[in-house]
Amino acid sequence: MASVDELVANSMSINSRLPAQLEKALERNIVLRIGWTTSGEPVPKEGELGLCPNLPDGSKVRSLGYLGSFTAAFGNGGTFTHQGETGSFLGAGNNGNKITCERSAGDCVGYAQKSGIITVLDGVGNDAGSKMTGGVLVVRGSAGLRIGGGMLGGDIIIHGDVGSDPGAGMRGGRIIINGRCPPPPPGVNLRPLDKSEVKKINDLLGDDDLHIPADAVCLESDGTHVVAKMAVCTEDFSGISIVPATTNHNPEYSTCDTVTLIGEEGSLALPIPLLPYIPEGVTDDLFHPCLVGKTPRDCDIVLIDSANFSDAANLVANCAGFAIDLDSLPRLDGAALDGLLVALRCIAKSDAKVMLVRSVTQTNSIHHEINHHGCDVGISVLDDGSGLSAPASLPAIGKSASGLENGRLASIWLPWSATSEDMIIACCSNISFIVCHAPDENLSGWLSQVSADLSAHLNRIGLNSIDALTRSNLRACDQDTAAVSGLRLAGYDRPLPHWFAR
Repeated sequence: MASVDELVANSMSINSRLPAQLEKALERNIVLRIGWTTSGEPVPKEGELGLCPNLPDGSKVRSLGYLGSFTAAFGNGGTFTHQGETGSFLGAGNNGNKITCERSAGDCVGYAQKSGIITVLDGVGNDAGSKMTGGVLVVRGSAGLRIGGGMLGGDIIIHGDVGSDPGAGMRGGRIIINGRCPPPPPGVNLRPLDKSEVKKINDLLGDDDLHIPADAVCLESDGTHVVAKMAVCTEDFSGISIVPATTNHNPEYSTCDTVTLIGEEGSLALPIPLLPYIPEGVTDDLFHPCLVGKTPRDCDIVLIDSANFSDAANLVANCAGFAIDLDSLPRLDGAALDGLLVALRCIAKSDAKVMLVRSVTQTNSIHHEINHHGCDVGISVLDDGSGLSAPASLPAIGKSASGLENGRLASIWLPWSATSEDMIIACCSNISFIVCHAPDENLSGWLSQVSADLSAHLNRIGLNSIDALTRSNLRACDQDTAAVSGLRLAGYDRPLPHWFAR
């Protein structure tokens, strides 16, 4: 069995050759075969990850063997048939593919499917069809827990028994079950199908072997949905002051180096240590990289989450990089994350920067993952529902960041629009840059003001570069801040004694 690194390298190699091979196959109107030699001898695949992402309209692919996670993800109208089993997230983000798996598939089949049809002929794992917004998922055989969880649209058709919690959190779409179904969870209704529905569904399926009988049942949302309320971060960095570490200061007109570079090769330059988050994308002539959810420019990082997952292929194609919000997606183990990264990296530009986003309480985990998976930045989200205070996050992120390798960076996502003081405090704490929501108006003016203020602070404390900032430039203004941050208490000029205890 090949090692993980060998599987990833082999998967990237296969995907890198696909566009040219698909173009030739489309010209000749033939099926591209993966898992056979050119002479037709079977050479089954053994766990390759993220194969055949973003299949174009009209393409036809047939594969053989066992394929790992994120097979045929982000499809755009191709036909993919697999003779064998697949891992998790088969057809995730599907946007038009017709996918058939002739054996069983793992968890999260059809996750966030937008359109197209996925058929699995020997059962699926947990969370199949979760977060679907459209399209059809057909399963012959049993399905695991939470089938159709959180779905917003589309149809799931099961010829077999389903596990507990079917349709949990669904707000749209239908789950049609020809088999045993446990009592649905709150917010989900179970009802019989009428004759017209049965006819329409069977007309859609076409295949007589997959037709549903008249006694199949349907699960639908009852229209109620309660938005959960989480703890929020109520403290900012106002309890921390910025002081010089020497008696020197620079002339107020001195030029300071405030640039942060992301990535060692083909670096992305942030003029100041700030990546503004603008969900709808930048609409003016601003020249500053931003984190966006839509319409990325070639200098932007696009945030991939459950809301735009099915559009990921188009979003990552021509921007500067992508950030994956791991907390908004189902849990990804190491193999699943490798599969997603293989799929997206093969679509994105060769020098695209890769960032992983996760709760601040999972900072150690996210930093381990960016080291292990070769990503560029780990972003810790402060307002994660834990209620952790901003000063308390600084030593946790800073200490973890000391273990990052090969120029990888730590970042913090603040729940407020950052100031120059916030940036200095972050940089003093081994955090390379800040992510935050941008103000609704005058984005250019805000960035210009913050940049000027940042240089003024650096000149005041006698430094020419943000790279020269250290924790010695920070003081806690009160005992509470000193107690949770480990910073020197102003006046006492040392950390509180408990920070020296073993």
